[in-house]
Parts: sequence; C-alpha cells; structure tokens
Amino acid sequence: MKKYRIFVAAIMSIFLLLSIGCDSAQKAQTPASSSSAQQTDDKKAVQQPEKKTVAQEETIQVYFPNADGTKLIAVSKKIKTGNDKYKAVMQALLEGTTDKKLTVVMPKNTKLQSIKIDKNVAYVDFSKEFIKNFTGGSTGEIMLVGSIVDTLTEYPEIKAVQIFVDGKEIDSLSGHMDLSTPIQRMKDLLKN
Repeated sequence: MKKYRIFVAAIMSIFLLLSIGCDSAQKAQTPASSSSAQQTDDKKAVQQPEKKTVAQEETIQVYFPNADGTKLIAVSKKIKTGNDKYKAVMQALLEGTTDKKLTVVMPKNTKLQSIKIDKNVAYVDFSKEFIKNFTGGSTGEIMLVGSIVDTLTEYPEIKAVQIFVDGKEIDSLSGHMDLSTPIQRMKDLLKN
C-alpha cells in the first residue's frame, strides 16, 4: 500500500509539474484576466482530495491440507480485496488456519513479494524463507504447491500458477516436483 501511495504521489507530482509548465506557456500567450481565472481553476484542481479505492469484501476459498496430508480442504475466508484480490487471497493462505483438523502449510516467515497475472497464469513470488524454512518431504511439497495453485485457480481467469522465490524461477522446492513451468489446478488433491 505504501508503494502504491508513493507511486500515486510521484504521478501527481509529474502531472502538477507538467501543468505548471503548460500554464506558464499559456500565460505568455493569454491576457492577464484569463490567466488569473486559470490559476483559480488550477488551485481548485490541486485542492481536491485524492480518491481512495474502497476495499470490497469477498468470501474466497483457501485450501489447507487435512491433518494426515492426503487431501486439501477448502476453508471459506472473508478478505478485503481493495486493488488486488490475488494478493489478498495469498495473504489469507499465508495467515494459515486455526482449525485443528487442518495443517498450516506455508513455511514460517514466508512473505509474498508479488503476484502478477499474465495470459491466465499467476506468477507468484515468495521470499527466500519459502525454501529456507520448508521442512516437509514429498507429501509436504505436493500439499504446499497444491494449496497455492488450487487457491489461486479458484478464480476462473487463472488457469495455472508458477512459483518464484526472490524474483527467480525455481526448479523444485525440495526435489519432488517440477516447478520450472506453470502448474495447473491439482484437482486430485481436493476432497470430494
């Protein structure tokens, strides 16, 4: 959110500088009375408060492994989507669950760096803790990747997910799954 505000402030500053430059050029060509009217209009434009995006609330399905690691179970969570519903749903997965019948799947201290959608593929970038703090074996790797992929592919516009760590493609998490290409929805992990 902080980066977004900085970006908006930078764009507004550039716009303001451009409008001041245009205003100066216009003053040289227009009579003084027209110029003062233009200055009043510019002040009104600058003084208008910035419109903020109102966060929408949405109920989504987040997938967590059952206690014995054989299936993924959907958990309904309410999230505030704001400008980025995909980031919000990944944050919900990172927060975990308090349900004793389910397992927290994300490695400790993992942070979401970014998420981008391009041509129906979600590119999810996690911090280095995603690999560093992963303690599971082959089942843990399948359940973790399945949780991410199946949670994001709940959105019909996402058909596959590719996982990155610190902005770099990874071949595998712990040697059990090929993560070098996007992974499609893992339906066989979902509880029937």
